[in-house]
Amino acid sequence: MNGMNENPLGLLPEALLAASAVIGLLLGAWLPRHRQWMTGALATAACTAGIAAAAVAAAGPDTTAFGESFSVDPVTGAGRIIILAGTLLVLALAVGPLHAHPRETEFYVLLQLAALGALMLAGAQDLLLLAAGYLLASVPAYTLAGFRKDAAGTEAALKYYVVGAALGVVMLGGITVLLAAGRATMYPILRAELPMASAALVTTGTIALVAGVLFKAGGVPAHFWVPDTVQGSTAPVAAFLTTVPKIGALVALYRLAAVPLADTAIPWPGLVAVLSAASMTLGNLAAFFQRDVKRLLAYSTISQVGYLLMPVAVVGATGLDQRALLFYLAAYTVTNIGAFAVVCALPDAHTIEDYRGLARERPVLIASLVVCLLGLVGTPPTAVFLGKLQVFSAAFDGGYAWLAVLAAVNTVASLFYYLRWIAPTVSPRTHRPAATGPRTAAGVACVTATASLALGVLADPVLEVLATPLMP
Repeated sequence: MNGMNENPLGLLPEALLAASAVIGLLLGAWLPRHRQWMTGALATAACTAGIAAAAVAAAGPDTTAFGESFSVDPVTGAGRIIILAGTLLVLALAVGPLHAHPRETEFYVLLQLAALGALMLAGAQDLLLLAAGYLLASVPAYTLAGFRKDAAGTEAALKYYVVGAALGVVMLGGITVLLAAGRATMYPILRAELPMASAALVTTGTIALVAGVLFKAGGVPAHFWVPDTVQGSTAPVAAFLTTVPKIGALVALYRLAAVPLADTAIPWPGLVAVLSAASMTLGNLAAFFQRDVKRLLAYSTISQVGYLLMPVAVVGATGLDQRALLFYLAAYTVTNIGAFAVVCALPDAHTIEDYRGLARERPVLIASLVVCLLGLVGTPPTAVFLGKLQVFSAAFDGGYAWLAVLAAVNTVASLFYYLRWIAPTVSPRTHRPAATGPRTAAGVACVTATASLALGVLADPVLEVLATPLMP
């Protein structure tokens, strides 16, 4: 590691996204409405270049940027690529609905800033940078949730903001307590200092800090905003909120467990295991009774957090935790966005019943939906199936067999509400023909469904790359 490395090239993917957001904001002020798409094209170029830069950085040696506050290692590299790829897919979903919209530029800029916050969360190795990433990932997202400025969007933004602001204050309080306990905010120093600090201080600070990060992940007990916000926001925004910030938050939790909290006496594994069990169980049980498709996917994403927390609970106890988390994040990203892409492509189909008979009218689109929904269950040969195998194996190997068994039970139970959505699509249609949505959304649905299958079949080389150890 380079102790005083302040080379801005270490943050090239983040710099590209920030520059694109600023230039896009200035460009949008001068472009006529019918040419605002150019800011979206700029955002697409920034994300693409960012993925290339992240891949190059990941292939190089581990380092840090700006002292040791930002880590550039395999975990950061994988997080960057997944976040930027997810943002690219959401940009594609937004092309049709936002074409010539009066605030088209604002949407693209806000999306990039929120994604930038997720990138900072993924690489943060300092509590202050973690707090800054939290704010950057949250504030633009509040605006995106209420972008339509209608009653549902306003309610979605308000609930999202109130919960986020409250837990943000709790998180800052936790950082303050950990600063008092460890006399520093940088992870390597905290790793050495926290084991000698007051156990009460460390436990209090950690719980408060985790509460804030769980808000971004959408996990229990910070999940209350998810159903109403997802239902009230537009489908592209819902796809973003349930995917991209979650990646940054879960990578941040993993790094907290692996570095500053690794040697403390607090029962970290047990705490995360309980949160994992609660998230997957509550999300699945609540999804059973949902008929609104966006609300169903909202509870589905809460349950997915439970599975994603499993490798975080066994950090350091097994060699499978890192690749299990990162692979599952990649698999979840393409599969979840694919399901929301189908929702975008059928803008008038709000409930499960509205999908009745669509298998005959839109066979390719419904086939993509089936792949994505069964993928979220964890059906072979989809990517999430391999991801679940990895996280289950990590839990067993890390001494949490009961959590793996509970996760398997929840996986079987989740099949009920996904099939309840799929079944009407092959039934005779009794309603008017479904309205045709943007072609780009249908294209994204097909691409993501294909990617889910391809990632599941070709998982071995990906898992090998993701197994590179985290920087100590």
